[in-house]
Amino acid sequence: MKFAAACFIKLLLCAGLLGPALASVGMAQEDATAYPPPHSRELSVPLFNGRDFSGFTFCTKDNADPLKTWSVTNGVIHCTGTPIGYLRTTSSYSNYFLTVEWRFVKVTPKADNSGILVHLQLPDKVWPQCVQVQGKHTRQGDLFLMAGAESKEHEGKDANTPIPLRGESMEKPVGEWNKAETICIHNQVESFINGKFVNEVTECTLNDGFIGIQSEGGEIEIRAIYYSPLKY
Repeated sequence: MKFAAACFIKLLLCAGLLGPALASVGMAQEDATAYPPPHSRELSVPLFNGRDFSGFTFCTKDNADPLKTWSVTNGVIHCTGTPIGYLRTTSSYSNYFLTVEWRFVKVTPKADNSGILVHLQLPDKVWPQCVQVQGKHTRQGDLFLMAGAESKEHEGKDANTPIPLRGESMEKPVGEWNKAETICIHNQVESFINGKFVNEVTECTLNDGFIGIQSEGGEIEIRAIYYSPLKY
């Protein structure tokens, strides 16, 4: 992890995403990996425009009407959680820093799940091949290798067995906003929840694809989705 994060710091330096002062502080610290190097807001690209679903498409179980599941009100995406499926970008991405700001509206024993999908592959189906950053209540940051995707850490495990988050849950109480940040670089995916590193997979069989958000039982709201390209 320390080696990987040092590489990311160098990557962001080369891309001009870190100022000299911040970079010198980060590189001077042995544990510069407690939080990913902050990317420039000016260079961030919003995927959600705050008004509608431009740039997105949907996949729902049994081809149900997605607009009964997904809506936008007052600049915030609302997802009822049913039926299961996902919202995804219409463009494919590789080598980027992704941020999703979201929260549970409420949680019940059978309505407590969602997730962020990266490197999502076609064809659209429930569920597609991808890497999932788990959004289940208290398990944010578990990583799933879905529908045949693989990684070094997942070898020998079945598709329903996640790579468990490292340490305790960093999720905020229901109703408060969480920030899920994901670094996708080549065949490696690193997950940070509310500013803390929680998980990673390496030597993944996927290194690009669409970006998606799951509808999987939990009623959620999303106020921001944006990414920063990582140049190298």
